[in-house]
Amino acid sequence: MRNWIGCAAIALTMLSAPARAQDDAAGPLSIDIAYKGDVVGVAAGDARGVRYLDNIDLLASLDLNRTVGWRGGTAFASLLNNLGGRPNDIAGTLQGVDNIEVAAPDLLLYQAWVEQRFAGDRLSALVGKYDLNSEFYTTDAASHLIAPAFGIGSELAATGPNGPSIFPRTDLAIRLRAGDERHYAQAVAIRAPRGTTDDGGRRSMLFVAEAGRQGIVSLTIGGWAYSRRQPRIIPPGVTTGPGEAASHGVYASVEADLAGQAERPGYWRAFARAGWSDGRTTPFAGGFQLGVTGQGIVPARPDSQLSIGVASADLSTPYRRANSAGEPALSGSEGMIELTYSDRVLPFLTLQPDVQYVRRPGGLRDADDALVLGLRAIVAWKAL
Repeated sequence: MRNWIGCAAIALTMLSAPARAQDDAAGPLSIDIAYKGDVVGVAAGDARGVRYLDNIDLLASLDLNRTVGWRGGTAFASLLNNLGGRPNDIAGTLQGVDNIEVAAPDLLLYQAWVEQRFAGDRLSALVGKYDLNSEFYTTDAASHLIAPAFGIGSELAATGPNGPSIFPRTDLAIRLRAGDERHYAQAVAIRAPRGTTDDGGRRSMLFVAEAGRQGIVSLTIGGWAYSRRQPRIIPPGVTTGPGEAASHGVYASVEADLAGQAERPGYWRAFARAGWSDGRTTPFAGGFQLGVTGQGIVPARPDSQLSIGVASADLSTPYRRANSAGEPALSGSEGMIELTYSDRVLPFLTLQPDVQYVRRPGGLRDADDALVLGLRAIVAWKAL
Protein backbone atom coordinates (compact mmCIF):
# COMPACT_ATOMS: atom_id res chain seq x y z
CA MET A 1 0.00 0.00 0.00
CA ARG A 2 2.75 2.47 0.92
CA ASN A 3 4.45 1.78 -2.43
CA TRP A 4 1.33 2.59 -4.41
CA ILE A 5 0.15 5.60 -2.43
CA GLY A 6 3.69 7.02 -2.43
CA CYS A 7 3.23 7.37 -6.14
CA ALA A 8 1.91 9.82 -6.90
CA ALA A 9 3.79 12.91 -7.61
CA ILE A 10 7.25 11.73 -8.34
CA ALA A 11 9.98 14.35 -8.36
CA LEU A 12 10.86 16.00 -11.64
CA THR A 13 7.78 14.96 -13.61
CA MET A 14 8.61 17.62 -16.14
CA LEU A 15 11.98 15.97 -16.71
CA SER A 16 10.72 12.41 -16.78
CA ALA A 17 7.75 12.98 -19.10
CA PRO A 18 8.36 12.16 -22.77
CA ALA A 19 9.79 15.08 -24.70
CA ARG A 20 7.59 16.71 -27.33
CA ALA A 21 10.36 18.71 -28.94
CA GLN A 22 14.10 19.21 -28.66
CA ASP A 23 15.88 22.50 -28.03
CA ASP A 24 18.22 22.98 -30.98
CA ALA A 25 20.60 24.99 -28.80
CA ALA A 26 21.09 22.07 -26.42
CA GLY A 27 23.22 19.03 -27.05
CA PRO A 28 21.74 15.72 -28.21
CA LEU A 29 22.34 14.15 -24.79
CA SER A 30 20.90 15.63 -21.60
CA ILE A 31 21.76 14.31 -18.12
CA ASP A 32 20.16 15.65 -14.93
CA ILE A 33 20.65 14.67 -11.30
CA ALA A 34 18.33 15.67 -8.47
CA TYR A 35 18.39 14.89 -4.78
CA LYS A 36 15.44 15.35 -2.43
CA GLY A 37 15.83 15.00 1.31
CA ASP A 38 12.81 15.28 3.62
CA VAL A 39 12.57 15.67 7.37
CA VAL A 40 8.97 14.84 8.33
CA GLY A 41 7.53 14.98 11.83
CA VAL A 42 4.09 14.10 13.13
CA ALA A 43 3.49 16.76 15.79
CA ALA A 44 -0.06 15.74 16.79
CA GLY A 45 -2.19 12.63 16.40
CA ASP A 46 -2.40 9.10 17.78
CA ALA A 47 1.41 8.86 17.57
CA ARG A 48 4.31 11.28 17.28
CA GLY A 49 7.77 11.06 15.81
CA VAL A 50 10.23 12.25 13.18
CA ARG A 51 11.58 10.49 10.11
CA TYR A 52 14.17 11.32 7.44
CA LEU A 53 13.89 10.01 3.88
CA ASP A 54 15.46 10.86 0.56
CA ASN A 55 15.19 10.36 -3.18
CA ILE A 56 17.84 10.50 -5.93
CA ASP A 57 16.92 10.74 -9.63
CA LEU A 58 19.40 10.32 -12.47
CA LEU A 59 17.73 11.16 -15.79
CA ALA A 60 19.16 10.90 -19.31
CA SER A 61 17.47 11.92 -22.57
CA LEU A 62 18.96 11.29 -26.03
CA ASP A 63 17.90 12.89 -29.33
CA LEU A 64 18.18 9.93 -31.73
CA ASN A 65 17.90 12.12 -34.82
CA ARG A 66 21.02 14.10 -33.94
CA THR A 67 23.02 11.06 -32.82
CA VAL A 68 22.13 8.22 -35.21
CA GLY A 69 19.87 9.90 -37.78
CA TRP A 70 16.65 8.37 -36.42
CA ARG A 71 14.22 11.10 -37.41
CA GLY A 72 11.64 11.91 -34.74
CA GLY A 73 13.14 9.51 -32.19
CA THR A 74 13.91 10.12 -28.52
CA ALA A 75 15.31 7.71 -25.94
CA PHE A 76 14.94 8.24 -22.21
CA ALA A 77 16.18 6.39 -19.13
CA SER A 78 16.20 7.13 -15.41
CA LEU A 79 17.57 5.55 -12.25
CA LEU A 80 15.80 5.96 -8.91
CA ASN A 81 17.23 5.44 -5.43
CA ASN A 82 15.24 5.79 -2.20
CA LEU A 83 16.40 5.52 1.40
CA GLY A 84 15.19 6.48 4.84
CA GLY A 85 12.19 6.11 7.11
CA ARG A 86 8.45 5.87 6.61
CA PRO A 87 6.66 8.85 8.17
CA ASN A 88 3.26 7.44 7.29
CA ASP A 89 3.86 4.60 9.75
CA ILE A 90 3.48 7.33 12.39
CA ALA A 91 0.74 9.39 10.71
CA GLY A 92 -1.30 6.26 9.89
CA THR A 93 -3.07 7.65 6.82
CA LEU A 94 -4.45 5.67 3.90
CA GLN A 95 -3.32 8.21 1.29
CA GLY A 96 0.18 8.92 2.59
CA VAL A 97 1.91 12.17 3.59
CA ASP A 98 5.12 12.21 1.50
CA ASN A 99 5.42 11.50 -2.21
CA ILE A 100 8.95 10.01 -1.97
CA GLU A 101 8.10 7.46 0.75
CA VAL A 102 8.65 3.81 -0.17
CA ALA A 103 8.11 0.53 1.66
CA ALA A 104 11.82 -0.40 1.59
CA PRO A 105 15.08 1.18 0.33
CA ASP A 106 15.83 0.33 -3.28
CA LEU A 107 17.92 1.24 -6.31
CA LEU A 108 16.21 0.47 -9.61
CA LEU A 109 15.84 1.32 -13.25
CA TYR A 110 12.77 3.49 -13.09
CA GLN A 111 12.10 4.29 -16.75
CA ALA A 112 13.62 3.22 -20.06
CA TRP A 113 11.67 3.93 -23.22
CA VAL A 114 11.88 5.03 -26.84
CA GLU A 115 9.42 7.51 -28.35
CA GLN A 116 8.79 8.02 -32.06
CA ARG A 117 7.10 11.23 -33.23
CA PHE A 118 5.28 11.63 -36.55
CA ALA A 119 3.43 14.27 -38.56
CA GLY A 120 5.25 17.27 -37.17
CA ASP A 121 5.00 16.00 -33.58
CA ARG A 122 1.19 15.70 -33.80
CA LEU A 123 1.40 11.90 -33.42
CA SER A 124 3.71 9.82 -31.24
CA ALA A 125 4.20 6.28 -30.03
CA LEU A 126 6.17 5.21 -26.97
CA VAL A 127 7.38 1.74 -25.98
CA GLY A 128 9.27 0.70 -22.85
CA LYS A 129 9.38 0.90 -19.07
CA TYR A 130 7.15 3.87 -18.29
CA ASP A 131 5.66 5.89 -15.43
CA LEU A 132 1.92 6.20 -16.06
CA ASN A 133 1.69 9.36 -13.94
CA SER A 134 4.27 11.20 -16.06
CA GLU A 135 1.53 11.92 -18.63
CA PHE A 136 -1.77 10.48 -17.36
CA TYR A 137 -3.90 11.77 -14.46
CA THR A 138 -1.37 14.55 -13.83
CA THR A 139 -2.16 18.14 -12.86
CA ASP A 140 0.60 20.74 -13.27
CA ALA A 141 -0.90 23.21 -10.81
CA ALA A 142 -0.88 20.51 -8.10
CA SER A 143 2.65 19.21 -8.73
CA HIS A 144 4.27 21.50 -6.14
CA LEU A 145 2.35 19.82 -3.29
CA ILE A 146 4.04 16.99 -1.36
CA ALA A 147 1.08 14.84 -0.28
CA PRO A 148 0.78 11.83 -2.65
CA ALA A 149 -2.95 12.39 -3.27
CA PHE A 150 -2.08 15.43 -5.43
CA GLY A 151 0.06 13.32 -7.76
CA ILE A 152 -2.45 10.73 -8.95
CA GLY A 153 -5.90 10.04 -7.54
CA SER A 154 -5.87 7.61 -4.61
CA GLU A 155 -8.73 5.58 -6.08
CA LEU A 156 -6.39 4.52 -8.91
CA ALA A 157 -3.09 4.61 -6.99
CA ALA A 158 -4.36 2.11 -4.40
CA THR A 159 -5.79 -0.48 -6.78
CA GLY A 160 -4.61 -4.01 -6.08
CA PRO A 161 -3.09 -6.43 -6.05
CA ASN A 162 -0.26 -4.99 -8.16
CA GLY A 163 -1.10 -1.32 -8.37
CA PRO A 164 -0.56 0.75 -11.51
CA SER A 165 2.86 1.42 -13.01
CA ILE A 166 3.76 4.52 -10.98
CA PHE A 167 6.28 5.58 -8.32
CA PRO A 168 8.20 3.73 -7.07
CA ARG A 169 7.80 0.72 -9.45
CA THR A 170 7.08 0.83 -13.14
CA ASP A 171 6.65 -1.72 -15.91
CA LEU A 172 6.39 -2.11 -19.69
CA ALA A 173 3.95 -0.01 -21.69
CA ILE A 174 2.80 0.98 -25.17
CA ARG A 175 1.49 4.55 -25.31
CA LEU A 176 -0.08 6.34 -28.30
CA ARG A 177 -0.76 10.09 -28.43
CA ALA A 178 -2.31 12.49 -30.94
CA GLY A 179 -2.68 16.23 -30.57
CA ASP A 180 -1.27 19.72 -30.81
CA GLU A 181 -0.58 22.54 -28.37
CA ARG A 182 -4.29 22.91 -27.58
CA HIS A 183 -5.97 19.50 -27.81
CA TYR A 184 -4.82 15.93 -27.31
CA ALA A 185 -5.96 12.34 -26.92
CA GLN A 186 -3.80 9.50 -25.61
CA ALA A 187 -4.10 5.87 -24.60
CA VAL A 188 -1.80 3.37 -22.94
CA ALA A 189 -1.64 -0.36 -22.28
CA ILE A 190 0.69 -0.88 -19.34
CA ARG A 191 1.57 -3.97 -17.34
CA ALA A 192 0.94 -3.77 -13.61
CA PRO A 193 4.17 -4.34 -11.66
CA ARG A 194 4.34 -7.02 -9.04
CA GLY A 195 3.10 -5.75 -5.70
CA THR A 196 3.13 -6.72 -2.05
CA THR A 197 -0.11 -8.70 -2.44
CA ASP A 198 0.74 -10.20 -5.83
CA ASP A 199 -0.81 -13.63 -6.35
CA GLY A 200 2.14 -15.14 -8.20
CA GLY A 201 2.03 -15.87 -11.91
CA ARG A 202 -0.94 -13.74 -12.93
CA ARG A 203 0.00 -10.39 -14.45
CA SER A 204 -2.68 -7.83 -15.22
CA MET A 205 -2.67 -5.11 -17.86
CA LEU A 206 -4.02 -1.65 -17.13
CA PHE A 207 -5.70 0.24 -19.99
CA VAL A 208 -6.05 4.03 -19.69
CA ALA A 209 -7.48 6.54 -22.15
CA GLU A 210 -7.43 10.31 -21.68
CA ALA A 211 -8.38 13.40 -23.71
CA GLY A 212 -8.30 17.10 -23.02
CA ARG A 213 -7.59 20.66 -24.00
CA GLN A 214 -4.80 22.87 -22.71
CA GLY A 215 -4.63 26.62 -22.25
CA ILE A 216 -5.81 29.37 -19.90
CA VAL A 217 -8.50 26.88 -18.93
CA SER A 218 -7.43 23.23 -19.25
CA LEU A 219 -9.83 20.29 -19.12
CA THR A 220 -9.09 16.57 -18.87
CA ILE A 221 -11.25 13.46 -18.78
CA GLY A 222 -10.02 9.88 -18.56
CA GLY A 223 -10.99 6.30 -17.81
CA TRP A 224 -9.15 3.12 -16.79
CA ALA A 225 -9.71 -0.62 -16.42
CA TYR A 226 -7.62 -3.70 -15.60
CA SER A 227 -7.61 -6.72 -17.88
CA ARG A 228 -8.03 -9.30 -15.07
CA ARG A 229 -10.26 -9.61 -12.07
CA GLN A 230 -8.34 -8.88 -8.88
CA PRO A 231 -8.59 -9.89 -5.22
CA ARG A 232 -10.87 -7.67 -3.17
CA ILE A 233 -9.27 -5.30 -0.66
CA ILE A 234 -10.57 -5.18 2.92
CA PRO A 235 -9.57 -3.51 6.21
CA PRO A 236 -7.35 -3.06 8.10
CA GLY A 237 -5.34 -0.87 5.76
CA VAL A 238 -4.95 -2.74 2.47
CA THR A 239 -5.54 -6.45 3.06
CA THR A 240 -6.39 -9.04 0.41
CA GLY A 241 -9.86 -10.43 1.06
CA PRO A 242 -11.93 -13.31 -0.31
CA GLY A 243 -13.26 -13.19 -3.85
CA GLU A 244 -12.30 -11.20 -6.92
CA ALA A 245 -13.77 -8.24 -8.78
CA ALA A 246 -13.26 -6.11 -11.85
CA SER A 247 -11.39 -2.86 -11.29
CA HIS A 248 -12.20 0.25 -13.28
CA GLY A 249 -12.82 3.96 -12.89
CA VAL A 250 -12.98 7.44 -14.41
CA TYR A 251 -11.50 10.83 -13.57
CA ALA A 252 -11.75 14.47 -14.65
CA SER A 253 -9.86 17.68 -13.92
CA VAL A 254 -9.88 21.40 -14.64
CA GLU A 255 -7.10 23.98 -14.29
CA ALA A 256 -7.53 27.72 -14.77
CA ASP A 257 -5.36 30.84 -14.65
CA LEU A 258 -6.41 33.26 -11.90
CA ALA A 259 -3.87 36.06 -12.30
CA GLY A 260 -0.66 36.94 -14.12
CA GLN A 261 1.14 35.11 -16.89
CA ALA A 262 2.90 31.75 -16.83
CA GLU A 263 6.64 31.81 -16.07
CA ARG A 264 6.36 35.34 -14.67
CA PRO A 265 6.14 36.56 -11.04
CA GLY A 266 2.62 36.92 -9.71
CA TYR A 267 1.21 33.98 -11.69
CA TRP A 268 -1.60 32.07 -9.94
CA ARG A 269 -3.31 28.94 -11.25
CA ALA A 270 -6.09 26.90 -9.64
CA PHE A 271 -6.99 23.24 -10.05
CA ALA A 272 -9.85 20.90 -9.21
CA ARG A 273 -10.24 17.24 -10.04
CA ALA A 274 -12.22 14.19 -9.03
CA GLY A 275 -12.06 10.44 -9.60
CA TRP A 276 -14.37 7.45 -9.10
CA SER A 277 -13.67 3.70 -8.94
CA ASP A 278 -15.56 0.46 -8.41
CA GLY A 279 -14.33 0.51 -4.80
CA ARG A 280 -13.90 -3.25 -4.48
CA THR A 281 -10.17 -3.64 -5.20
CA THR A 282 -9.21 -0.41 -3.40
CA PRO A 283 -10.34 1.22 -0.15
CA PHE A 284 -11.68 4.19 -2.10
CA ALA A 285 -14.87 4.77 -4.06
CA GLY A 286 -13.49 8.09 -5.21
CA GLY A 287 -12.21 11.41 -4.07
CA PHE A 288 -11.39 14.97 -5.03
CA GLN A 289 -8.50 17.42 -4.83
CA LEU A 290 -8.56 21.18 -5.30
CA GLY A 291 -6.19 24.06 -4.66
CA VAL A 292 -4.14 26.95 -6.00
CA THR A 293 -0.46 27.60 -6.74
CA GLY A 294 1.30 30.96 -6.99
CA GLN A 295 4.70 31.51 -8.60
CA GLY A 296 6.97 34.45 -7.82
CA ILE A 297 4.73 35.49 -4.96
CA VAL A 298 7.53 37.51 -3.33
CA PRO A 299 8.40 40.31 -5.81
CA ALA A 300 12.11 40.24 -5.01
CA ARG A 301 12.27 36.42 -5.21
CA PRO A 302 11.12 35.13 -8.62
CA ASP A 303 11.61 31.48 -7.61
CA SER A 304 9.29 31.71 -4.59
CA GLN A 305 6.27 29.44 -4.86
CA LEU A 306 3.24 28.88 -2.62
CA SER A 307 0.61 26.14 -2.87
CA ILE A 308 -2.42 25.19 -0.85
CA GLY A 309 -4.44 22.06 -1.51
CA VAL A 310 -7.40 20.18 -0.09
CA ALA A 311 -7.91 16.45 -0.68
CA SER A 312 -10.61 14.01 0.38
CA ALA A 313 -10.91 10.27 -0.30
CA ASP A 314 -14.24 8.53 0.21
CA LEU A 315 -14.11 4.98 1.58
CA SER A 316 -16.13 2.58 -0.55
CA THR A 317 -19.20 0.77 0.78
CA PRO A 318 -17.68 -2.72 0.13
CA TYR A 319 -14.55 -1.73 2.04
CA ARG A 320 -16.47 -0.38 5.04
CA ARG A 321 -18.81 -3.39 5.11
CA ALA A 322 -15.80 -5.72 5.20
CA ASN A 323 -14.53 -4.15 8.44
CA SER A 324 -14.71 -6.83 11.13
CA ALA A 325 -16.26 -6.27 14.53
CA GLY A 326 -12.88 -6.42 16.23
CA GLU A 327 -11.37 -3.59 14.18
CA PRO A 328 -11.68 0.17 14.91
CA ALA A 329 -14.82 1.71 13.42
CA LEU A 330 -14.47 3.38 10.03
CA SER A 331 -15.78 6.75 8.92
CA GLY A 332 -16.88 7.67 5.43
CA SER A 333 -13.69 9.42 4.34
CA GLU A 334 -10.16 10.63 5.04
CA GLY A 335 -9.43 14.28 4.35
CA MET A 336 -6.46 16.61 4.51
CA ILE A 337 -5.26 20.13 3.80
CA GLU A 338 -1.69 21.07 2.84
CA LEU A 339 0.18 24.38 2.77
CA THR A 340 3.66 24.47 1.27
CA TYR A 341 6.18 27.13 0.22
CA SER A 342 9.47 26.81 -1.64
CA ASP A 343 12.29 29.13 -2.63
CA ARG A 344 15.72 28.81 -4.20
CA VAL A 345 18.24 29.86 -1.56
CA LEU A 346 21.36 28.94 -3.57
CA PRO A 347 21.77 28.37 -7.32
CA PHE A 348 21.60 24.61 -6.73
CA LEU A 349 19.48 24.43 -3.54
CA THR A 350 15.74 24.86 -2.97
CA LEU A 351 14.11 24.61 0.46
CA GLN A 352 10.43 23.75 0.92
CA PRO A 353 8.72 23.83 4.34
CA ASP A 354 5.40 21.98 4.42
CA VAL A 355 2.40 21.67 6.76
CA GLN A 356 -0.38 19.05 6.49
CA TYR A 357 -3.46 18.58 8.64
CA VAL A 358 -5.10 15.17 8.23
CA ARG A 359 -8.69 14.57 9.30
CA ARG A 360 -9.57 11.00 10.39
CA PRO A 361 -6.23 9.33 9.47
CA GLY A 362 -6.75 5.84 8.09
CA GLY A 363 -10.45 6.59 7.67
CA LEU A 364 -10.88 5.69 11.35
CA ARG A 365 -13.88 7.34 12.99
CA ASP A 366 -12.25 7.84 16.40
CA ALA A 367 -8.66 8.58 15.32
CA ASP A 368 -7.11 11.83 16.46
CA ASP A 369 -6.44 14.29 13.66
CA ALA A 370 -2.77 14.42 12.63
CA LEU A 371 -0.56 17.47 12.20
CA VAL A 372 2.43 16.77 9.93
CA LEU A 373 5.35 19.19 9.61
CA GLY A 374 8.07 18.78 7.01
CA LEU A 375 11.08 20.38 5.37
CA ARG A 376 12.27 19.33 1.92
CA ALA A 377 15.71 20.17 0.49
CA ILE A 378 16.14 19.84 -3.27
CA VAL A 379 19.61 19.80 -4.84
CA ALA A 380 19.55 19.86 -8.65
CA TRP A 381 22.49 19.54 -11.02
CA LYS A 382 22.55 19.47 -14.81
CA ALA A 383 25.50 17.24 -15.60
CA LEU A 384 25.23 17.62 -19.39
